Amino acid sequence: MTAHTATAARVRTGGPRDHGPKIAEHLVGWVLVVVVAMLVTRLGLV
Repeated sequence: MTAHTATAARVRTGGPRDHGPKIAEHLVGWVLVVVVAMLVTRLGLV
């Protein structure tokens, strides 16, 4: 069994290459950052 057939036989688990456009991923990431920042400031943790 070669390295190529060993990797081809692996089951796909939905890694980063299976997602949609990169821009949507970046937008969701920034929205999460803003929400966490708002939560931290509202709770007075800063």
